[in-house]
Amino acid sequence: MALGLVLVLEGILPFINPNGLRRTLLQMVQLPDRVLRIIGLSSMLSGLLIIYLFHR
Repeated sequence: MALGLVLVLEGILPFINPNGLRRTLLQMVQLPDRVLRIIGLSSMLSGLLIIYLFHR
């Protein structure tokens, strides 16, 4: 169920604005690994917080 929801949410941007997604990905390629890791960690921690709050 959760995986399906993630796929739906991640599919919204390429469906609505494919050119914007392409520009964003080109900018992300230029970011240093450290910045991408920080973004990934922030995303994971935010997701865990949301799961914790909804299961409380």
